[in-house]
Amino acid sequence: MYEPIRTKSVHSTMAGTSDFPHRTREEELDIQLASHLAALLAVTDELRAQAPSTDLDAAAERLARQVARLRGGRPPARATTTGPTRTAALHRRAHALAGRALVVAASRADTAAAILAAERMDAHAAALTTGTSATGTLAATA
Repeated sequence: MYEPIRTKSVHSTMAGTSDFPHRTREEELDIQLASHLAALLAVTDELRAQAPSTDLDAAAERLARQVARLRGGRPPARATTTGPTRTAALHRRAHALAGRALVVAASRADTAAAILAAERMDAHAAALTTGTSATGTLAATA
């Protein structure tokens, strides 16, 4: 009535082979942290286009270096131009992205990335409360 199964199940063969590509937890966290920092860099670049600031320039360069480090030396893609957007919305988005990066950096014990993410959270929170650009204290840590 039914034809017998002649090959092994896909699930059983995948679990038993060593040639199936697996990433370690550390590699997965590197990828996740690089993604969060790259998204934060994109928002920082948008803010720089709207309200140029030497502190935002320094933050963008530090973020780009961290992303490149986590991606094995490959620099992140950066936008060259941006359209008109609302600054407050960008600061909220950047604050949320920095928070996500901080969580991942803390879980993988990456002190440099955690400090950078925390600084950016503080700077964007301050910008939201005062209505200024996200400057932060980057001169002392850059």
